[in-house]
Amino acid sequence: MWTVVWFVLIGGAAVGTGLWLRVEWDLPGPLAENKEVVVPHGSTSVVAAALKSSGVIGNATAFEALTWLTFFDGNVHAAEFSFPPNASIADVLAILRTAKPVEHRITIVEGLTAKQIYALIMGAEAASGTIDVPPEGSALPQTYEFERGMSREAILGRARAAMDKELTAAWSSRMPNLPLTSPRDLLILASIVERETAKAEERPHVAAVYMNRLRAGMKLQADPTVAYGVSGGSGVLDHKLNRFDLDQDGPYNTYKHAGLPPGPICSPGVASLHAVSRPMNSEDLYFVADGSGGHAFARTQEAHLRNVARWRGTQPADTDPAANSTR
Repeated sequence: MWTVVWFVLIGGAAVGTGLWLRVEWDLPGPLAENKEVVVPHGSTSVVAAALKSSGVIGNATAFEALTWLTFFDGNVHAAEFSFPPNASIADVLAILRTAKPVEHRITIVEGLTAKQIYALIMGAEAASGTIDVPPEGSALPQTYEFERGMSREAILGRARAAMDKELTAAWSSRMPNLPLTSPRDLLILASIVERETAKAEERPHVAAVYMNRLRAGMKLQADPTVAYGVSGGSGVLDHKLNRFDLDQDGPYNTYKHAGLPPGPICSPGVASLHAVSRPMNSEDLYFVADGSGGHAFARTQEAHLRNVARWRGTQPADTDPAANSTR
């Protein structure tokens, strides 16, 4: 008699538990809005506790039981996941088993210096570890995606590998007879072109001016190289470039030293790399800002001085610090 009673009790409890779990499976969860949660490695109970403390699930016991009952659907993964509002246990388990982890992004924009790139990557909250300031010009500007916990060294390594690849491609596709002796020369000149103009359509023209100056043995007279030198490599000044800056005799002062500076002054983008590898067919030797974000180009110094006078208004051309330069 007691055996029959015992099995009846067990059967009833099983049915009750099954009905309870069936309700819990689809019951909307407590999340009021989308939330990203780092799911830790560990047992089902550890995962359940983390999800409950984060407000993703309301019942840790039901979650553990349902995870075990559906084990054949796949393993639960540890990573950072995004959970939608009111996600049920069924939704949560589907995410933990099949969804991609949250992807974070870091964007290196064209023209950043190595010090600026260092600060950018070190400021990526979702990354881990530390890095040193990379060599100037070694990281390719673009957006890099990564999962929480990826090392900053790995992110920087991807940026450096991408630059190596693009620089190799630009060097391999370069026009013949350029006055450049190595991929590093191309990188240096591309970094100057990058800082000279924000207009993509102008870059091959700016590159042509510098190529012509190199061929003629003229000084580049590029303001961005001077700014890089006097700013200690930050590339940012708290004032407009002035006569005092131009008179500083540093290795990056291309008003005083012929040829390319000793290294890049920023990380150029793909467009600047390819502009230098295939510059415009032009005989121009000069350019000056035209006041609208672009530049006026000239083949002769006389035409250049007229452009300077036109665009710089009342300032006499012969007193302009850069009147005889490419600016």
